[in-house]
Amino acid sequence: MSIVEEALTLKPIERLHLVDELLLSLDVPTKEIDFLWAEEAEKRIQACDQGEIKIFSSQEVFAKYRL
Repeated sequence: MSIVEEALTLKPIERLHLVDELLLSLDVPTKEIDFLWAEEAEKRIQACDQGEIKIFSSQEVFAKYRL
């Protein structure tokens, strides 16, 4: 039996806990990554403020993709 098949035999709440633990094991934020994301956010804000990028409202996006 594969690990996936074994996981699928678990109760839903047990699968949820397993997924949570697996995701937490992958999420290892570092100060460097946090700094890079903050830097990227600042660049995007500046580009938006200077009219270098076009922004869309959520209504426009949902209408375009019919969500």
